Amino acid sequence: MNRRFGVVLTSLLSVGAFAAGVTLYSSSVAGEPAAKAAAVPKDIFVRPHSPIIGPKSAPVTIVEFFDPSCEACRAFYPSVKQILAAYPKDVRLVMRYLPLHEGSAEAIGILEAARAQGVLQPVMEALLDAQPKWHNGDMTGAWSAAKAAGLDLVKAKAMPSAGINAMMKSDLEDANTLGVKGTPSFFVNGKPLAELGPEPLYAQVRAEVEAQQNPNQE
Repeated sequence: MNRRFGVVLTSLLSVGAFAAGVTLYSSSVAGEPAAKAAAVPKDIFVRPHSPIIGPKSAPVTIVEFFDPSCEACRAFYPSVKQILAAYPKDVRLVMRYLPLHEGSAEAIGILEAARAQGVLQPVMEALLDAQPKWHNGDMTGAWSAAKAAGLDLVKAKAMPSAGINAMMKSDLEDANTLGVKGTPSFFVNGKPLAELGPEPLYAQVRAEVEAQQNPNQE
């Protein structure tokens, strides 16, 4: 791994991201309610830097606050992928990064390098598949999985990290504003998921798709 890339990401995780994570979970423990969608600016859900999977102009947006090192995010991904396959023209996935586990910041750096190279989805799926091998913070398995999925490691490790660090900081701040209490956390067209689970997510997405297709129905 590129020394400069690794040092900056490690510093972010140990200082900036850790502090933001403590704030995030302190709010949760204190029992503060999640911010209502109507009380926050619309652009808080999708920032210009946010990765998007699916049609950029899709009428239904799933926003997922996501940590590639989170086991629950790994478990949820097949369901999210099925939803995108079921509504290929109507639904898009917007990823927001929360580096709250060991190795998370470096994995996010890998994902952003993959996005720059046009292989985000295959590399993300490879990282999630291999997550048990690197979840303990030994990132060798993550880089190996990314390479097998098509990532050019030389270019990835030479990629400047300042923009990635700023992205993670912004996403952590937005998560705090929205009252996000952990990963994965979902919003569908700005509405928080009423109940965490694949079926409630699918039901909420389907309702939004139908509402967009039949706007005059009450």
